[in-house]
Amino acid sequence: MRRVASGVTALALLGLAACAPGTPAEQRPQRPQTSQTQASGPRADYLVFYAEGRQRQALDAVTHAGGAKVSEDARLGYILATGGRDGFAEAVGGDAAVVGVSQDRSIGHATAEPVRSFPDAGVLKAGRAAGEPLAGRQWDMRMIGADRANAKNPGSKDVLVAVIDTGIDGKHPDIAPNFDRALSRNFVTDRPKDENGETLDGPCEAAGCKDPVDQDDDGHGTHVASTIASPINGIGIAGVAPGVRLVNVRAGQDSGFFFLKPSLDALAYAGDIGVDVANLSYYVDPWLFNCARNPADSRKEQLEQQAIVTGMQRAIDYARKKGVTIVSALGNGSTDLGRPTVDDKSPGYPEGSAKARKVDNTCLNVPAESDGVVSVSALGPSGRKAVYSDYGVEQTDVAAPGGDATDGKGAKATRSILAAAPEHVLRAAGRIGADGAPKGADVVRDCTRGACSYYQYLDGTSMAAPHATGVAALLVSRFGKPAPGGGLTLDPATVEKLLYASADPKPCPTPRQHVYQIYGQTQTHVCEGDTADNGFYGHGLVDAWKAVTFTP
Repeated sequence: MRRVASGVTALALLGLAACAPGTPAEQRPQRPQTSQTQASGPRADYLVFYAEGRQRQALDAVTHAGGAKVSEDARLGYILATGGRDGFAEAVGGDAAVVGVSQDRSIGHATAEPVRSFPDAGVLKAGRAAGEPLAGRQWDMRMIGADRANAKNPGSKDVLVAVIDTGIDGKHPDIAPNFDRALSRNFVTDRPKDENGETLDGPCEAAGCKDPVDQDDDGHGTHVASTIASPINGIGIAGVAPGVRLVNVRAGQDSGFFFLKPSLDALAYAGDIGVDVANLSYYVDPWLFNCARNPADSRKEQLEQQAIVTGMQRAIDYARKKGVTIVSALGNGSTDLGRPTVDDKSPGYPEGSAKARKVDNTCLNVPAESDGVVSVSALGPSGRKAVYSDYGVEQTDVAAPGGDATDGKGAKATRSILAAAPEHVLRAAGRIGADGAPKGADVVRDCTRGACSYYQYLDGTSMAAPHATGVAALLVSRFGKPAPGGGLTLDPATVEKLLYASADPKPCPTPRQHVYQIYGQTQTHVCEGDTADNGFYGHGLVDAWKAVTFTP
């Protein structure tokens, strides 16, 4: 998902969350020592996407542009090549066989910032409820009936859910029982500095800058995984589908940035290993809106946006054909995605590159507007669309609780979504004291079983998407058929149909021009559509209880 738009200044000042291919991870092959690769001048890696059946011509174009092939992925139709930073993309992109060229750099970002402006943890209390020790704080699970669904059908261990994110803390006590380490992969190599020499991921913690598959140095992916499938084990919380398996298919850097190739690799790998549902809670950047031929962009910038749209769509199509239902966060820009007019946030990487440009509905927010993706808007505890959540009658498929600390009088951390957090990340951020006690209401500690585990309140469509992912996993658990290689499988189109049919329809507010009052600022969002399908709630609020009980 994408960054919070500048219109949500109050939320940004509070520090609320802006979340908000088919082979194991591998070392790149040694680059061939040719005259092109030894040419003077700075060089970079590029993903060159070619038209169907035009692989040979694309290879020739790479060579003629002074580049060299490093590797290739025939499944998604692209060549990884090395070439000069100046002129290579434009030269290759001028060939009719090439449909997009992108330097292998950041295309996205996942931010999971704690809600910092609240009193000490002891001041805000949540009532005790039946179930796990912190169940009383899980208003989100009660909103979608997951607390009741857990007892009837917690989901099957034969269902595999991929979290394509910054990683999963597979050692967290409230994730470990459902974590599949053997199938997990890390497609990311940490980058201490960016291309301008500025700190990106910081010093590498592991040999070869390749973190273990059970590590998350950001915390975003762990929060997402916990919402989907924290087990019923007498510790902390329970997820929407506490009986399914979680696999870490890491595509995000420690810094929270996402690069194009790991994103493609992750989706393709998810398809190849038989994943049933994949969660993508990150926005694709550096282009907030990807336009094929915006006159405000250079030819190189146009080719990059074409590559992002083409590459991600090919990876999504590949995964879906393999049986993967793909769920995406809609985005946190407080924007009607069907009526964008100005994008002044792009390109968002490197810092300071953004420019103002006119955009329209032909420009795509990826992956939320990619074909074959279930896009999820976020709700606060009152059931209203969260102020930060993007929306759009063409874009919103379903709604789910994502948290909104400002949904009511004042601001409260307990209106956000509580889920697992890596202890070392919280310590590094100064959210835990030397004695292990949380330093604010955004962090909760549970020591019920002796050893303590930690949880964090976050807001965002990043928090909404995993609720929908969990419900989709329950549907596969209930309606899936045995797969040839083991486990269960259910066609993504069928999963989507069942997800929409089991959702609780929500009409547009009255009046449709809903006015948000946030710290003296006013925003008006207009809801279009009918009760069955509208821009705020799509087909409705996902419903775990209906998913495990209704008759299609």
